[in-house]
Amino acid sequence: MIKDRLQEIIEQAVLTCRQEGLLQSAAMPAFAVEAPRNKEHGDFATNAAMLLAPAEKKSPRDIARLLVDKLTGNSTIVERIEIAGPGFINFYLQHEAWCSVLEELEQQGERFGSTAAGSGIKIQVEFVSANPTGPLHVGHGRGAALGDALANILAFAGYEVQREYYINNVGIQMQNLGKSVYLRYLQLLKQDVEFPDGLYRGDYILGVAKEVILKHGERFVKSPEPEALPFFTDFAATLIMSGIKDDLAQFGVRFDNWFSEKTLFEQGAVQRSIDELKARDLAYEHEGALWFRTTRFGDEKDRVMVKEDGTTTYFASDIAYHREKFSRGFARVIDIWGADHHGYVPRMTGVLQALGIAPEGFNVILVQMVNLLRSGVPVAMSTRSGEFVTLKEVMEEVGKDAARFIFLTRRSDAQLDFDLEVAKKQSDENPVYYVQYGHARICSITSFAREKNIPLPAFHDINPYLLSAAEEIELIKKIAQFPELVLGSAQAFEPHRISMYLMELVGMFHSYYSKHRVITDDLNMSRARLFLINGIRRVLRNGLTLLGVRAPEKM
Repeated sequence: MIKDRLQEIIEQAVLTCRQEGLLQSAAMPAFAVEAPRNKEHGDFATNAAMLLAPAEKKSPRDIARLLVDKLTGNSTIVERIEIAGPGFINFYLQHEAWCSVLEELEQQGERFGSTAAGSGIKIQVEFVSANPTGPLHVGHGRGAALGDALANILAFAGYEVQREYYINNVGIQMQNLGKSVYLRYLQLLKQDVEFPDGLYRGDYILGVAKEVILKHGERFVKSPEPEALPFFTDFAATLIMSGIKDDLAQFGVRFDNWFSEKTLFEQGAVQRSIDELKARDLAYEHEGALWFRTTRFGDEKDRVMVKEDGTTTYFASDIAYHREKFSRGFARVIDIWGADHHGYVPRMTGVLQALGIAPEGFNVILVQMVNLLRSGVPVAMSTRSGEFVTLKEVMEEVGKDAARFIFLTRRSDAQLDFDLEVAKKQSDENPVYYVQYGHARICSITSFAREKNIPLPAFHDINPYLLSAAEEIELIKKIAQFPELVLGSAQAFEPHRISMYLMELVGMFHSYYSKHRVITDDLNMSRARLFLINGIRRVLRNGLTLLGVRAPEKM
């Protein structure tokens, strides 16, 4: 990347000044090389002189003059260098520098934007992890899109990524599921039973009960409830989990591992974690319950791990689960949770500290709610489920691509308005259509060029210096930002940066195309512009692929 090259020549200028006795400090400051907001301040600027000044006991501008003297003439990509303000050094690049971006794009193709920054670092991303007590709703869809895109981006940045779904299949919610299906089963078979509050009431429960009847008939009508419930719980969880997996596959989301909470108990992991905390004097008994001393680690109060009746809490399972995660050798574990779990973060961080795991290795991304709208009017509930709008319903109405892209247009910690009618529009109001149409439009132009006997040229077949219009230079600069953007998105865990970038890039392309013909009477110009827009197409495709969205050639 051009920034890397500038970083290198600045570091070399600092070293040269030290060798000549012009600078005395030994440490290399962590200076920045950034594109200024004001284009008049150059293509890039650095604050290196300002960071060196305190140790050197000189003014930043004096140090900037020393550095500029060593920088001048030492790079083929820099046209001129200026000192600005309190000591910024501004770089104005030669046209050749931007041409090299296009050559690099051609060479890397579908790998353009990838880096080796995470090479050798194992990361786990755990996401969705919805209880198998009902179908996925639209909120789960946002978490699914976020987790899958983040995993794609991390892998593209060189990390070794594992995607995991934690199946919460133990506890009171599973017992309630089994009882809900059991009672609906009896009601369908004309048994006079009440359906108490607190159980699951969605239409999908009736669907599961009908499946039991279809496969097992009236076998359980006379069975005592305690004997029947384990069957109904397992049957319902298996059927619902199968539906969840089908919905996620349709949504383009895959997992490397489906981890069952049950295995933590079957293998004794929960008890081992409790015993370890006891041995470290981090667990104590009070009023018949077993508590973890979370207040030692910044939590507002201690938390129960084992209740008075001897049953464990979800917290106890989560302790064992996260202990097990880190035992697999992950340098970093990323959990994607609903925003309503924000209070759970400090206690889990405390647990990991108690177990000797560095807190910086544990990251939680909180996902805010989705406000589902139809033409600006809130959608209160689904007519089919009776309780919530399912992810499947959204996909059936607007399609996978629109759902995924729109879920990724805002930061995860910001609430998202998702208008179903906007998501179906074939206009620039619909962000995914806007970007996909840009990709398809470029494919159409290149197809037209082939009809005119102008095939897609290679870089060595074009004169890149013909791409001198202001809009062309700005487009190349935008392309050059993509690798850094991907890396920043990976490091900040923010896939929405990719979708925002793609909308900006495609907007610049549409504006360019409205001003400049690509296929002209000048063959050399046509080839150069064809090469440029095909580069834009490649970046759009690479970005959409990271988001798990198609890049169609026709629309």
